[in-house]
Amino acid sequence: MSNAIPEAVLGFIDVGEGPSARRIAVRSRAGRGPGLVWLGGFKSDMRGSKAVALDAWAADHGRAAVRFDSGHGESGGDFADGTIGSWLEDSVAVFERFCDGPQVLIGSSMGGWMALLLAREIRKRQDKQQAKASLAGLVLIAPAPDFTEELMWKNFSPAVKKEIETKGFWLRPSDYGDGSPYPITRNLIEEGRNHLVLGSAIDLGCPVRILQGAQDPDVPWQHAFALTHRLPADDVVLTMIQDGDHRLSRPQDIARILAAVAEIG
Repeated sequence: MSNAIPEAVLGFIDVGEGPSARRIAVRSRAGRGPGLVWLGGFKSDMRGSKAVALDAWAADHGRAAVRFDSGHGESGGDFADGTIGSWLEDSVAVFERFCDGPQVLIGSSMGGWMALLLAREIRKRQDKQQAKASLAGLVLIAPAPDFTEELMWKNFSPAVKKEIETKGFWLRPSDYGDGSPYPITRNLIEEGRNHLVLGSAIDLGCPVRILQGAQDPDVPWQHAFALTHRLPADDVVLTMIQDGDHRLSRPQDIARILAAVAEIG
């Protein structure tokens, strides 16, 4: 008998209209709640080690799980066309189509920002009694809310800013994935300003667990502290991993992530 975990079901949904229409690839696993919803980082597809580990944990525990790609991985479209708003639209569409009952949103890096924005949208729909799914809690891994402004634009050199403004994009060198540079577009920066969350209180009405590496070169630990100050004091736990990097993909890091998910329920 094989102990291999059965592959999650691959499906596709169409989001957007006209020139912005795009096909989103979704891998979903049926199971009991609370379900797990994986929100990946910038240019990180749903085959990443953390996403796969969470899916395997869900399979082992009979839990529902959903993960998806936008503009890369198994999805159609061009990643360079994406913005915070379009990725949020994708996230809302996937959540509404594939989730039922309480859900734990698990967001890594940019996915942490996405989880906060999606949680806000879910609460709005619940207030209007339009939602079939609800929030059980959030697990945020090296969360990067407002990164387009706070971690990119404010830190870019005048030369990089000028290139983005005149050419429309800048190819940012990358240490991740296949090492190919990331296109940072003017549209990404400007549209991101519509979704900034760190300027005011973020009341999500559910438990939040944050895991942050103290040695993270991309999202400084001070950024995680700034986020915790915007969250209500009750049932928010920030775990600082002293020797942790940005990926937090080592076996001990993944064990901490899974423990945080299990703690929420």
